[in-house]
Amino acid sequence: MSQIVIVTDSTAYLPTTYCEEHQVHVAPLSVIFEGEAYREGFDISVADFYERIRTGSLPTTSQPNIGDLVATFEQLPEGTDIIGITLSSGISGTYQALHTINMMIDHVNVHPIDSRISCMPQAFLVQEAVRLRDAGATAETIVHHLEELKERIRAYFVVDDLEHLQRGGRLSVAQAFVGSFLKIKPVLHFVDGKIVPFEKIRTFKRAVNRIEEMMQEDIEGDGTGYTIGVIHAEDSTKAEQEIASLQTKFPNAQIEMSVFGPVIGTHLGPGAIGITWYKK
Repeated sequence: MSQIVIVTDSTAYLPTTYCEEHQVHVAPLSVIFEGEAYREGFDISVADFYERIRTGSLPTTSQPNIGDLVATFEQLPEGTDIIGITLSSGISGTYQALHTINMMIDHVNVHPIDSRISCMPQAFLVQEAVRLRDAGATAETIVHHLEELKERIRAYFVVDDLEHLQRGGRLSVAQAFVGSFLKIKPVLHFVDGKIVPFEKIRTFKRAVNRIEEMMQEDIEGDGTGYTIGVIHAEDSTKAEQEIASLQTKFPNAQIEMSVFGPVIGTHLGPGAIGITWYKK
């Protein structure tokens, strides 16, 4: 059986220790402040990033360096299968970059997988790929399973400040102004790989409660067999409070915490929270 290498980008926000232990190669995306690029996970911490945007700095983002990926892949043995799990192609060119690399390098087989999302749901896919690889599954089996799994993952987000959605072109200036005046906190989700509003709800707490309502409609019983993720934007206290709430509703679910790092934080801003879940 050929060697299987698992690659993802930094927006999965997996712990470095996990990636090192399980031989997951991470391609960093960057945030750019005033013309200077910072690779998330390498050159800028989550705390430093949010401190900078709270002071008014507005970054842009860029995809991984294709040249670095090509150099890494060229060193792999003949016939290696590369499972490349990327953030949504609707907000980044990383997925297409893997297709381009696959045409550039002949001696390895690149299998690009568009997560159609990012952050913890993307990490779920990586973790499943690791589990299957370690169990001896073929690349084709892993790809098929991940394509099926990503259709079962649910994820919703709430932002605390509409300014970042407006700056990113997802809300007009007028919509952001009216929404802020009325204390609208849109519940967001991914549709066709892009971040779009799901419902417009007044107050942050009500928006989070709405997500919990949808979870209770979708999750069976006490949560047995489900994995739930709570994602925060450098506000672990808010995330821990949400986890405590979810533990009372789904006591047998596996509940984990992660962060919106710099690249995704650029789109959502400080104070955002996300909740994601799927049945194993």
